[in-house]
Amino acid sequence: MEVETPMLHSIAGGAAAKPFKTHHNALDMDLYMRIAPELYLKRLIVAGLEKVYEINRSFRNEGISTRHNPEFTMLEVYTAYFDYNDVMDLTEKIIGYAAEKSIGSKAIKCGDNEINFAPPWKKITFFGALKEATGRDFYKMSESEAVKFAKENEINVQECKDKDEIISQIFEKTVEHKLIQPTFITEYPVGISPLAKSKADNPEIVERFELFINGGEIANAYSELNDPIEQKKRFEKQGGAMDEDFVKALEHGMPPTGGLGIGIDRLVMLFANVQSIREVILFPQLRPEK
Repeated sequence: MEVETPMLHSIAGGAAAKPFKTHHNALDMDLYMRIAPELYLKRLIVAGLEKVYEINRSFRNEGISTRHNPEFTMLEVYTAYFDYNDVMDLTEKIIGYAAEKSIGSKAIKCGDNEINFAPPWKKITFFGALKEATGRDFYKMSESEAVKFAKENEINVQECKDKDEIISQIFEKTVEHKLIQPTFITEYPVGISPLAKSKADNPEIVERFELFINGGEIANAYSELNDPIEQKKRFEKQGGAMDEDFVKALEHGMPPTGGLGIGIDRLVMLFANVQSIREVILFPQLRPEK
């Protein structure tokens, strides 16, 4: 079922990003432009709508680059009784179908690379990909060793709060640009995945994947965390405002659920064979002329 959720949120949540802030005069309260529709879509799963999606406009108050625009379009999908493995199959089908319908083929040209969307796509764990790229086992590495590696390789980790964020930054700089063919990176550290369900045999690793194509992230997905006690602990550890309404919704009971977010603008960049997000947005945000 296609749904619409609010663009104005009382709490900035649903993803790790800086929000745009505004003020509602009549209610005399601050509001935030939507970072992601995730928490509202999951409330609909709690309410009994077992398959929901939204093609949504989201807003992130961060840097502008060839791959980032402050407002952008996403597809978010939530399916009850799915886990992240089911969502991987769904992602292959959605993107493969879109490529075939828009380009006429599952093999497309992107710059100097030919991308083949025919399944099955490569799957490798987050720490496995890091080890493949660097020769180092970051799972067993201490935080101080990770910082040392970052400094030696001129990777800025000064704003990172803990080991998981440091390793995530190292991954971004050492692995992502090498992922040309469609690749599912799976099993992320829990510290950078506060809304994802931990693996049954290892609470430090979550059932999450990100899809990379032509050196960039196209989709993010996971088995949704549906334990309200654990969710509240993670929100508290993150700091900032707690989304009490979302935790309360989980207390009513959310079935096991698989969630997926696909960046539509970035997907169109691939299909159109262009290198800048400004090429696929009619009115991109630009710096003012001096």
